Amino acid sequence: MLYFSRWKTIAIWVVVALGVLVSIPNMLSQQTIDSLPSWMPKRAMTLGLDLQGGSHILLQVNPEDLINDRLEATRDSIRTTLRDARIGYSGLSGSNHAVQVRIRDSSQIDAARTALEGLTAPISTSLFSAGSVSELALDEPEQGLFRLTLTDAGITYRTSSAVQQSVEVIGRRVNELGTTEPIIQRQGTDRILVQVPGLQDPQRLKDILGQTAKLTFQMVDQSVPVQEAISGRAPAGSTVMYSTDDPPVPYLIENRVIVSGENLTDAQPSLDQRSNQWTVSFRFDSQGAQRFGQATQQNVGKLFAIILDNQVVSAPQIREPILGGQGQISGSFDAQSASDLAVLLRAGALPADLTIVEERTVGPSLGEDSINAGKLASAVGALLVVVCMLVVYGKLGVIANIALAANVALIVSLLTLLGATLTLPGIAGIVLTMGMAVDSNVIIFERVREERAQGRSLVQSFDSGFRQALATVVDANVTTLIVAAILFYMGTGPVRGFAVTLGIGIITTVFTAFTLTRWLVAVWVRRSRPKEYPAGLVHYLPLNPTIPFMRWRNIGFALSGLVSLGVIALVAVTPFNYGIDFLGGSLIELQSKNGTADAADVRSRLNELNMGEVQVQEIGGDGALMVRVGTQSAGDNAEQSVVAKIQGELGAEYDFPRVEVVGPTVSGELAWTSTVGVILSMLALLIYIWFRFEWQFGVGAVVSTVHDVIVIIGVYVLFGLEFNLSSIAAILTVVGYSINDTVVIYDRIREMLRRYKKMPLDQVINIALNQTLSRTILTGLTVLLALFALYFFGGDVLASFVTAIIIGVFVGTYSSLFIAGPLLILFKLRPATFDKDADAAPGLPAGTQPSKS
Repeated sequence: MLYFSRWKTIAIWVVVALGVLVSIPNMLSQQTIDSLPSWMPKRAMTLGLDLQGGSHILLQVNPEDLINDRLEATRDSIRTTLRDARIGYSGLSGSNHAVQVRIRDSSQIDAARTALEGLTAPISTSLFSAGSVSELALDEPEQGLFRLTLTDAGITYRTSSAVQQSVEVIGRRVNELGTTEPIIQRQGTDRILVQVPGLQDPQRLKDILGQTAKLTFQMVDQSVPVQEAISGRAPAGSTVMYSTDDPPVPYLIENRVIVSGENLTDAQPSLDQRSNQWTVSFRFDSQGAQRFGQATQQNVGKLFAIILDNQVVSAPQIREPILGGQGQISGSFDAQSASDLAVLLRAGALPADLTIVEERTVGPSLGEDSINAGKLASAVGALLVVVCMLVVYGKLGVIANIALAANVALIVSLLTLLGATLTLPGIAGIVLTMGMAVDSNVIIFERVREERAQGRSLVQSFDSGFRQALATVVDANVTTLIVAAILFYMGTGPVRGFAVTLGIGIITTVFTAFTLTRWLVAVWVRRSRPKEYPAGLVHYLPLNPTIPFMRWRNIGFALSGLVSLGVIALVAVTPFNYGIDFLGGSLIELQSKNGTADAADVRSRLNELNMGEVQVQEIGGDGALMVRVGTQSAGDNAEQSVVAKIQGELGAEYDFPRVEVVGPTVSGELAWTSTVGVILSMLALLIYIWFRFEWQFGVGAVVSTVHDVIVIIGVYVLFGLEFNLSSIAAILTVVGYSINDTVVIYDRIREMLRRYKKMPLDQVINIALNQTLSRTILTGLTVLLALFALYFFGGDVLASFVTAIIIGVFVGTYSSLFIAGPLLILFKLRPATFDKDADAAPGLPAGTQPSKS
């Protein structure tokens, strides 16, 4: 294991060198990166919104709009088809996803059926495996009554097409704003994710995205006064619409569309020199110019309306034919609103209304603070871990620290190459990985120490230590990788960023432990030719302690049972402090412009806005407040109204560095997916450990892990910590750590069972726990050092997240020692299970005697 051919040595150092080279731009300023030679990598990780500010908005297409539009189109198609076939009909109406019509003359029923069947012809699409989909299904519930029903496949197709078209339209709109590196992508079947980093004016983005921008030019119906149409009944073919003025002015508008926005080729803001007012100049394509020219030629002296999203922008009088295909839209515009309208018209109309179901906005100043906090926490955490390894392992600690530095470089380089977005939880993932990365080296070094204590030469000890530690390290890290994968699959946003970082860190940790660390050890042994295992500055634990863990197992079971029952009782009588991720609602951070914030005044003013439950609390001592508003019963759009009301009420005195809005639709889904994520992680771990060990090990690991989850939940309830998506990430991180710890112990128990087949099970488990105790303590110590650095220097955003993990490390260590191992006795694990794999047993560990029974 300590021999390396030349090509392996070259391959290891090429990988490490490339990792360092690719990661370097992340530590340099943009100006320095631009000055680097052309052959040098210049790509850096993309910073998340929580690190550089910006907006995260999740939009949902309203399928009812699409269904209504399709029903209207179906009615028109039926009307046209039957008229062309000269078939009389009556009762043409639509409801409940269907349109029905009755044929007057029974002799024309067969002809009508043939004509209407043409409307059910499949349309071609690449979205379905069959290559086509039928949008309408024809049936005849009674003689002469035909019903055309929208099919589920047709609705799905229309929704999918609308989402794809919306992505393109939104992309054009956002790019028109001049932002850099926006992320616009489809999410699920009916949603669109929009992330715009570094955006200074998130409200403008919401205004741009929230408008359908369906532009039409229609004639004003002047046959009857508009007030008569409002109080009575509007003439057939006309509808009352209102202007964008304040107060709005009513107009009676003909339903017939002269020209639509689809015929626009350009739109630009312009300043009218005569009136000194801002307008929007537009230009039609040839077809639109022809239609517009004919309409204005035939209606000189009449009014025509320019309508945007069913609101009249202006209704000028046609004084003369407009034949050039150009015109102006005038209204109460300023430079910004004229520019925004031009952006909307150039980008095109959305095929359906989009609802903002989730919004998370971070100001650039808050993002900069998060970057500084993340850098400081990373530096302190790394320093503490490095010092710890030096103190404990001496020269081997130097090797472990070199491998750790290479490990971090590889993590950063892989994140860079994958184009991953670095978030604040992602930084937490890197810091946590630094703490856990040394675990592999600790397992190896402690194994080497054991082999040396049994009388092997130092070279043999290193060789055997690396070989025997391989399976343990792989099993322990695969279980954590499973949790990271589920966290990535079930999580969103920053939580997913944490999962990506943790998962990549696990892979690079295993690579560096069994390639770079092994190579460095081999070179050190070959050149220095040491005679003894190098000692650290402190001797923290004897090699084979004899702590009677199994003697205390019943006490451990009783204590864990009482704590678990106590938590269940506490949860039954004490409500969770759910965050907006699960309850829905709005969370807005306020920063006083004059440095002084009055929470009571803000609370009083917001209560007068009739928004339901409002909580206001001070955060820090620099004029910052946190406002929480409960979810609104009126739905997702009402959540956005809350933010607008608060900004309108407090905008003159406060800035809004952070805004989070989660609608009831998303909050319910997040709660469900989080619950499923925890359950799936347990099942996946049960299956893996069962496969790698025996069923008793799998069930024991899951039971001890469920105990850890219960205790962590109890911590959240007892201390009133906010329970949100980050809490789920913290719980799953504790699950990964606890399982990692348990698997290391289980691996040693399995090894002991293979060696000492006649020894009582409780004695075997006790030996295994004592032999792995040094590793358990040291790994927990390094992880805690990294976590405490995050807690004290990572900022308030990570405080509750890290607190749960810190407590989880203690609880996970306890459960591995006093629950996971003893459960094997409770499940009556039989040593004979491992007879087929038994190896020749060397001498017993110091301080133990074989059983004579």
